[in-house]
Amino acid sequence: MEYTFTLKYQLADDDRDPDTLVERLGEAGCDDALVGTGQPGRLALEFTREAADAGVAVRSALADVRRAAPSARLIEVAPDLVGLTDVADIVGVSRQNMRKLMLAYPGCFPVPVHEGSTSIWHLADVLTWLQSRGGYSLTEDVLAVAQVALEVNLAKEGWRLPRSASKALEALVG
Repeated sequence: MEYTFTLKYQLADDDRDPDTLVERLGEAGCDDALVGTGQPGRLALEFTREAADAGVAVRSALADVRRAAPSARLIEVAPDLVGLTDVADIVGVSRQNMRKLMLAYPGCFPVPVHEGSTSIWHLADVLTWLQSRGGYSLTEDVLAVAQVALEVNLAKEGWRLPRSASKALEALVG
């Protein structure tokens, strides 16, 4: 099956020549990615990768990028963090429809990661909730990629915490 996802990186100061970087990415197996270098010091790779499952697709792409640009730091695997408009676009409904669902089911609609003038959710949480309700056309690959993106992003952020802080926080927020 084909899986589409984006890997976003921060580049090291000495690794910003786009031509050299694109060449190395191709040699490392990233020839199935659209390369974006529009923002200085950043690299975005939109992959459409054939694999047995979403986890294999994302992990193999991460490994390929690591070989091509070992000093690059992963910022995010997408799609993961989304607003209601993003979810609406993915599901094929209006933003207003998504907002109505959020307001109609306050006790079971997924809790946002950030709540404010623009709230943000993990896409996997919202898609899983929508799937459990039925009536929405969700493709298996989008949900699978969203779940893997969430796992990788959470693991990446978890590595930043010392073990003692992780255990203490787990007891407080769990």
